[in-house]
Amino acid sequence: MTSPAEHLVLRPFTLEDEQAARAAHRAMASEDFSFLLEQTEGDSWSQYLDTLGRVRRGVGLAPGRVPATFLVAEVGGCIVGRTSIRHELNDWLLARGGHIGYGVLPGARRRGYATEILRQSLVIARSYGVREALLTVDDDNVGSIAVVEAAGGRRDPAWPGDELDGRPIGRYWIPLP
Repeated sequence: MTSPAEHLVLRPFTLEDEQAARAAHRAMASEDFSFLLEQTEGDSWSQYLDTLGRVRRGVGLAPGRVPATFLVAEVGGCIVGRTSIRHELNDWLLARGGHIGYGVLPGARRRGYATEILRQSLVIARSYGVREALLTVDDDNVGSIAVVEAAGGRRDPAWPGDELDGRPIGRYWIPLP
C-alpha cells in the first residue's frame, strides 16, 4: 500500500496555478508564513512567474537575495505545499533561513508531505552543488524538527541560538551524499 506522500511532485508554478496558489498564500498568512515568496503586490501572475525564473537564474536579484528555486508541491493535481531551495547562503540565510524552506498547507498536514518535500528538495539542492544543507527550525516546531532529523539533520551544537520574529530557532545540517 502506498502513502499519499509517494505521489507528491515538486514542480514550478504555472499560469494555471494562480487561484490555488493565492488561496494557499492566504491560508498560510494566518501562521505568518509567506507561501508565495518573491511576490510583489500589484504584479500579475505572469509577472510573478517571470520573477521566479529570474530568481532561479540569479538575474537581477534584489540586495540580500540569492539564487533560489521555488517549487509547488502537489498531489493528484492539488497543491499541498511548497519549497524554496536556496542555491547558496548569505549571512542572513546562514543565521536564519538556511538552504531550504518548506511549508505544508494546514489541511494537508500529518500525511508525510513535509518529509517528501524535504527529501526531494535535498536532491535538488545537491544538483546546485550544495554538499551540506542547512535548515533552520523554530525550537517549538516539534513536527518540523522530527522531519529534519529523520532526513539526517543534526542540530548545530556550536550555534549560539538566535530568534526570528521573537521565536527561538535552531540550525540543523544535513550532509548530502
